[in-house]
Amino acid sequence: VLQRTTEKLKMAAAPRVPETQDITRIERIGAHSHIRGLGLDDALEARMVSQGMVGQVNARRAAGVILQIIREGKIAGRALLIAGQPGTGKTAIAMGMAQSLGPDTPFTMISGSEIYSLEMSRTEALSQAFRRSIGVRIKEETEIIEGEVVEIQIDKPASGSGDKRGKLTLKTTEMETIYDLGTKMIDGLQKERVQAGDVVTIDKASGKISKLGRSFTRARDYDAMGASTKFVQCPEGELQKRKEVVHTVSLHEMDVINSRAQGFLALFAGDTGEIKQEIRDQIDQKVSEWREEGKAEIVPGVLFIDEVHMLDIECYSYLNRALESPMAPVLVFATNRGITRIRGTNYKGPHGMPIDLLDRLLIISTEPYSEKEVSQILHIRCEEEDVEMSDDAQELLTKIALETSLRYAIHMICTASLVCSKRKGTEVDMQDIKKVYSLFSDVKRSTQYMMEYQHEFMFSEISAPEGEGGATDGDAMKTD
Repeated sequence: VLQRTTEKLKMAAAPRVPETQDITRIERIGAHSHIRGLGLDDALEARMVSQGMVGQVNARRAAGVILQIIREGKIAGRALLIAGQPGTGKTAIAMGMAQSLGPDTPFTMISGSEIYSLEMSRTEALSQAFRRSIGVRIKEETEIIEGEVVEIQIDKPASGSGDKRGKLTLKTTEMETIYDLGTKMIDGLQKERVQAGDVVTIDKASGKISKLGRSFTRARDYDAMGASTKFVQCPEGELQKRKEVVHTVSLHEMDVINSRAQGFLALFAGDTGEIKQEIRDQIDQKVSEWREEGKAEIVPGVLFIDEVHMLDIECYSYLNRALESPMAPVLVFATNRGITRIRGTNYKGPHGMPIDLLDRLLIISTEPYSEKEVSQILHIRCEEEDVEMSDDAQELLTKIALETSLRYAIHMICTASLVCSKRKGTEVDMQDIKKVYSLFSDVKRSTQYMMEYQHEFMFSEISAPEGEGGATDGDAMKTD
């Protein structure tokens, strides 16, 4: 089953050099796109405002301790619960942890309700989420040719058809060599747009060409190349060398590769279906062998389950057992529930979770933001959304956030900016905030409206005051 694993992982995980270099990145602004990290110093002390994080000093300091556990990767089965009122930054702390860990550490984020919409059992969905959160860093040595391109000569047939031939001159700081080129290598060089002065690597086994950048000796060409040009040093030593190549994949990707006939292409199909436990056992055994031989190492990651109270008692029982596995990632839960019914039972529990699972968790509590912290968050969001706002307008928006909710105030930033642009303004002021406030209701005003006019809605369960008309449930249901 595992004979094809290494070859397919090379194809799935090898870094890809884009064919077109001039690409404009389009990034959408999300609810937490301003988060750059947890905002901690080297002593794991939280700065009041840093990396997009504001306030929640104790919660961020506690999350920083968990980060150290994750980075060391020596302890498995640790679980963390972030609990607090809505709008107190629970998901922001989780996103800060993901940003601090960097791209090399697997970080899987799911919602508690997701597992009910998948075409597989709930425990299988959790198993796949667990294994997405465990990375395997596979190491192997390969022979490459690395050097700076001195000259490329391509001889085209006079008849216009036939095989193309050419010569490639490469150099390092110590030597220079000329290589004969065939049609495949010439096509690869043209595809990567390689020219004299580029530093390239060529995989001897596959013939793959990767352009690392321009040599510093060609720095005088900077204006001609553009600001996005990357300059690198001319390689040292021999042209041909052995280099360690590292592929990082998750256990789930290895499961899919070995359980489907189409191999790694199944990863792009979306629904991977259920995977047999026998396949997973074989994968785990092979990874253990690679670890003993020094060919691979485990990279424990993080599984973040938001709205964890949506899980039922069957899922909680699975989590109790899964946390005892030596291959378990660090689990981070988040919930905004108080004492409520545990889904799948008639019993109530703190945060809607059973006591035996809560006993395994480290619990971090988030607190409501102060007025100063709310103002700082709104200022950061204005910068993130590139909105100019006057001090008076921001002060009014802060007041609205305290009286309604922080999320409602954040939504008003973009809409107020649109209202400002319609009147040809350059800075959002108080009249724009008041206009948006009158157009869009918050939860409190919407609830008050419903209470006042509920008798005019269908299927109202609240009795109308005496003297007022309005259809009752019975009237609404009559069809005679």
